[in-house]
Amino acid sequence: MSRRPKAGLNLLCVLVLTVLAGCTAAPLPALKPSVPQTWRNAPAAAPNAAQPDLHNWWQAFNDPQLNSLVQQALTHNLDVKAAAERVLAARALYRHTDDKFLPNLRFDTNQVIQPDASASYFIVGFDALWEMPLFGALKSTHRLAAGNMDLARAQLQGAYVTLVAEVARCWIALRSAQEQARLLNAVHDANQEKLRLLQVRENLKLASPTDVAAAQAELARSEMALVDPQRAIDANAQQLALLLGQDEPDPAWLQESGAQPQLGDWQMTSAPADLLRTRPEIAAAEAEVLRAAGAAGISRAAIYPHIGLGASLDWSVNLLSHHTFIRSGDGIFSAGPVIDMPLFDWGTRIAQAHSHQHELRAAVYAYRQAVLQGVAEAEVAMGDLQQARLRETAAGKAAQALGSNAAALDKRHSLGLASTLDLQDAAIAQQNAQLALVSARAERDLAYVSLYKALGGAPQPTVNVAADYKALGNKKEAK
Repeated sequence: MSRRPKAGLNLLCVLVLTVLAGCTAAPLPALKPSVPQTWRNAPAAAPNAAQPDLHNWWQAFNDPQLNSLVQQALTHNLDVKAAAERVLAARALYRHTDDKFLPNLRFDTNQVIQPDASASYFIVGFDALWEMPLFGALKSTHRLAAGNMDLARAQLQGAYVTLVAEVARCWIALRSAQEQARLLNAVHDANQEKLRLLQVRENLKLASPTDVAAAQAELARSEMALVDPQRAIDANAQQLALLLGQDEPDPAWLQESGAQPQLGDWQMTSAPADLLRTRPEIAAAEAEVLRAAGAAGISRAAIYPHIGLGASLDWSVNLLSHHTFIRSGDGIFSAGPVIDMPLFDWGTRIAQAHSHQHELRAAVYAYRQAVLQGVAEAEVAMGDLQQARLRETAAGKAAQALGSNAAALDKRHSLGLASTLDLQDAAIAQQNAQLALVSARAERDLAYVSLYKALGGAPQPTVNVAADYKALGNKKEAK
């Protein structure tokens, strides 16, 4: 009969703990992303058109040097290496998310002196504590750790996206500037020859001084125009070196004048529909929601008591009465429930819970804004790419027409039907048309780069965290 009250009390404790353990974290808020089913600025599908490739999009330029630069940058860029280390740091903590709620054992020593200084005790022992993850604390801790992990991975992917886009942009700008410098030198030489011919005509009273002055001004403007390409060459070469983790540019970049990268007949006929998965800014915003939900759940659980089980085993020696070694019979063992329940804190814990709840709502709004921003940037980039293609086509037609005109004048000159001055004017017009084509081609190339940056196109990070992350995440989410 004497054991029934104790059995009933134990059963009651088990029921209470079961109810408390059932108080899980609040459900995650619905993010409700607004993504269009079709892209407004995507062109109509064309037969035999190239399909979008998010992970190797720069290869559409068919430029082996650009491909090599991208691979070097992915291997040696310092920002990518730093982001990869942050992923490894987050993984190291993520794998120990549950440790806070596992039994722990601590060894410590202490020296206690009685108030009347009549005795001094040296205490050595072990303390064990097992805090129970009640009121949703476990689930919320998992969310916070998973959010940190997702954020680190999104930042690494963002570093990849930015790096590849910047390498392609700098290489396109470098090669385009070198081509512009070549054409501007040709324009300068033609203007110089034109001025010489006009000066000869002026001496023969066949040209006016105003014609000569106009030719001198044109020559000076062509000299001024040579400055901008050289500045672009130096700046982009230096930026490329920075992206590749080098102290200075490769001399071959500055000495060689290779072909300008161009897409040619390549045309995007559709855009990838998985923008939510590929754009790092959206993934980072989603991770912030998860982190905010975890922090909100932890602050909510902090309102309630911390309940656990504790035990201790201590030995003490009276340092003033004897100096013998600790005997096994001097140990004291204790065990029982541990309850930590602040009774009054001026509402600080409740205020923190409310504050984190507002931060969670702010993170949800930021996520939705990130989705809208991503859709807007992708739409604008697709529209820019199509318009740049039309401009490049028109510039190509103009250059072709002026090239035919220069060839016709050259033939007429060989027959004595056109002057050398006419040939110089035609050459200058042809070179200027080629300059316009180079600019239009570079504009289309850069619009293509901007589109894939907006879509989050880049190789997948090489840090091997996916398997561990997925396995641990499935296990902890099931709890």
